[in-house]
Amino acid sequence: YMLQVKKNAQAMSKALVSRGYSVISGGTDNHMMLIDLRNKNITGKDAENALVKADITVNKNMVPFDDKSPFVTSGIRIGSAAVTTRGMKENDMDTIISLIDEVIMNWENEIVLESVASKVNTLMGDLPLFKV
Repeated sequence: YMLQVKKNAQAMSKALVSRGYSVISGGTDNHMMLIDLRNKNITGKDAENALVKADITVNKNMVPFDDKSPFVTSGIRIGSAAVTTRGMKENDMDTIISLIDEVIMNWENEIVLESVASKVNTLMGDLPLFKV
């Protein structure tokens, strides 16, 4: 299970980088990654709030040399453990990252956020919360 968590995190990191996201340290050696959103012109707080509306859970997070307060932040932290416990594999990570990207690129568009939430719920509908 822990090996799959790591493989999924690496696949997520690769998918983020391919979409122009700045992954701190260039990737991940564990289940978490930190994304600097400054090149996407969105704060960590706004990204977290938009993603929550789309039923995607991430956390706002400070990044190295952050110029924003800890309450706003310039980044988000993404992990692969939750989707891995639901039985997802590396080939599912690009789909997840594409949904995250759709939200971040349209974070002020409520229609897009509702559409992504619907896609997330369809995607996760057949996957029980714990499938280990």
